[in-house]
Amino acid sequence: MKILYAVLLGMLLSVSPAAAQYSAQNEAKYMATLKAVVDFKINDEENYRDIESLRQNKRFNEDLMKMLGKLSNRRNKNSTNNRVYRILLQAGKDVYNELN
Repeated sequence: MKILYAVLLGMLLSVSPAAAQYSAQNEAKYMATLKAVVDFKINDEENYRDIESLRQNKRFNEDLMKMLGKLSNRRNKNSTNNRVYRILLQAGKDVYNELN
């Protein structure tokens, strides 16, 4: 009977990492999809000139650097970083589902 409990406990503990890994893979899939689509659309003829103009705009670049300064890739992320990450994941999931 003890072996049965040990086997069941082992099965329960192994489910959690598998679910977490699946979730992490989905998050990576959504982020990669979002990045690929954004990169593709940045190079779109209609957007290219406007984006190049923004890249030359000193004020925009300063503002962008301030905004990026609020983000972090460290494990303990602040609430702003978490909200932005969730927005990006949702956008990536929406784009992935739309194109798939």
